[in-house]
Parts: sequence; structure tokens; C-alpha cells
Amino acid sequence: MANLTLVYGMRLLPSEDVAEVGQAPVKLKNGNEAHVTMHVLEGSKEEIEKQLRTSLEAFFDLYPEI
Repeated sequence: MANLTLVYGMRLLPSEDVAEVGQAPVKLKNGNEAHVTMHVLEGSKEEIEKQLRTSLEAFFDLYPEI
């Protein structure tokens, strides 16, 4: 299997300050552009950590061949 690159970003902000979240662009070496869907998790530190673990596990479930 080829080497893979996982692209992700994280930032904690006060929930009341977030108005909108869009896609993040990724420029590829071949000149094309891909987009990363950004996800929003809200709650306490513990709730966010639990949601993040669940989301990460579900993400890799989408790629059983890895």
C-alpha cells in the first residue's frame, strides 16, 4: 500500500463566537485542488475528546482496506 497523508486541523474557540465553518482547500502537487470537510465538535473537554475519538474511529471504518 502507498504511504498516506492524513490532513486535519484543530482549533478551540468559544462556542458562541463561531458563526460559520467551511471547507479547507488542499493544493495537490499535480496542480489540482482537493477540499477537506471541516467538522465541529462542541461540549466540555471530555465530551469533545470522546466525540473526536468516535469520529476518528468512524473515519477509518470508511477505509477497511487500510
